[in-house]
Amino acid sequence: MTQLFFVLLIVLIMFAYMTFKVLREYERGVVFFLGRYQKVAGPGLIILLPVVQQMVRVGLRTVVMDVPSQDVMSRDNVSVRVNAVVYFRVVEPERCVIQVENYIEATSQLAQTTLRSVLGHHELDEMLSERDKLNQDIQAILDKQTDAWGIKVSNVEIKHVDLDESMIRAIAKQAEAERERRAKVIHAEGELQASQKLMEAAQVLAQQPQAMQLRYMQTLSDIASEKSHTIIFPLPMDLLNSVHTWLKQKTG
Repeated sequence: MTQLFFVLLIVLIMFAYMTFKVLREYERGVVFFLGRYQKVAGPGLIILLPVVQQMVRVGLRTVVMDVPSQDVMSRDNVSVRVNAVVYFRVVEPERCVIQVENYIEATSQLAQTTLRSVLGHHELDEMLSERDKLNQDIQAILDKQTDAWGIKVSNVEIKHVDLDESMIRAIAKQAEAERERRAKVIHAEGELQASQKLMEAAQVLAQQPQAMQLRYMQTLSDIASEKSHTIIFPLPMDLLNSVHTWLKQKTG
């Protein structure tokens, strides 16, 4: 009698376990009736008919999936290793169960191939400077392809773009050459602006002889304030021309 009671108790517990299911707020249950899709149930208490009804739990929370490092050959034939992170969640539980066997593994494999495919169409400079655009391109492609699985890809972020040592040195040399080029251009522009200002000043002095005399006086004042034993007297060019003409007349 006691053994029969324990057997009945075990059967009752197993029946209750198979009949009553509790789903959390972020869970849904895809219910099948004799193998055919019936409905999406939950959250809360779910009552199933043992044997004839089965349920598959599906989580609706956002999944943060790390994409392993991928070897990518850029459009300018530079080999790099790139890894990323993908944020996605299930929006249609029945599709992610019926349309694909393992939606997390399928999304991971799709993310890896899409990462290689998209980055392979861009040059190294674009990978380093235009990550936001590349993230959006990869996210759009993944979201479109996983839509049939009832999955929404909300964000993709490229984490690292790793280069080998030789490429890092080459990029450093390129950056140094670019800085030298800019410095030379800035210096040349400064020389050009200075020459233009000097030419304008010369034109003003030529039109106003009194200004030239004032400049002479200012120069003498600057020399006197330096406590130098050498004094230089600037001579007007007109005077030098007159002396040169007088000497030619005497010698002629």
